[in-house]
Amino acid sequence: MANSKRDLFLKRRLRVRNKLRKMNAGRPRLSVHRSSKNISVQLIDDVQGRTLAAASSLEKDLGVIGKNNVEAAARVGTAIAERARAAGVEECYFDRGGFLFHGKVKALADAAREGGLRF
Repeated sequence: MANSKRDLFLKRRLRVRNKLRKMNAGRPRLSVHRSSKNISVQLIDDVQGRTLAAASSLEKDLGVIGKNNVEAAARVGTAIAERARAAGVEECYFDRGGFLFHGKVKALADAAREGGLRF
């Protein structure tokens, strides 16, 4: 029986999250969500269960509304790095979810690294 794309995605997501839980040393998690039209990212403190910072391509001040490309992902990555520094976060874990680490997800991660976040 063949697995659907959704089932494979969910299996990948659980595998990534379980590895992060094992390695977690109290650092926050940078969680990425990519849809067909937008990309968003949250900096989550799992110990307290709250979001420290967030950025999305839906925000007007980023100037990428309606775009879901590598450039939009890079701008979102730069924005989350600035907001993380404002929240006092220097290093975190990168949680790509079930998404593969290439294209938009990689552009977001690279822009966040250039902005000063360490993964």
